[in-house]
Amino acid sequence: MSELADAQANEVCIVDDDPSVLKSMHYLLASEGFKVRPFNKAEDFLEHASKNHVPVVVTDIWMDGVTGLEVLARLCAISPETRVIVITAREDLAARATAMAIGPVAFFMKPFDDEKFITAVRDALH
Repeated sequence: MSELADAQANEVCIVDDDPSVLKSMHYLLASEGFKVRPFNKAEDFLEHASKNHVPVVVTDIWMDGVTGLEVLARLCAISPETRVIVITAREDLAARATAMAIGPVAFFMKPFDDEKFITAVRDALH
C-alpha cells in the first residue's frame, strides 16, 4: 500500500460548523494517533469525499447550509463505503430516526464520553 493510501486508510474527517467543537474533536482524535481532516463546511467535505477515499466521517447534524442528514444522504451516492458517526447537541427524535435509517455506525449526543467516542472511531476504521 502506498504511503498516501495508508494515510488515507486511517483518516478521520470531522464536519462541524462550531470552531470550538471542531478544534476539540481534532485534538482528541489526533492525541489518539488518528490522522484528522477537519471541515467547517459540509460542502467542502462533500467536495473532498467526491475526489478522495474517506474511511470515516464524524458529522454534526445541525449546521448552517447543508445539514448532517444531507451529508449522510449525499455520501450514500458519492462514497457508500464511508462509515459515518453522527454527533449532535440537540435531541431531535425525527432527525435521530432519519439518521439511523440512513445507517451511521454510531450516534452521540454532545457532550459525549471520549472513550466511547474513540472506541466507535476505532471500530469504524476496522
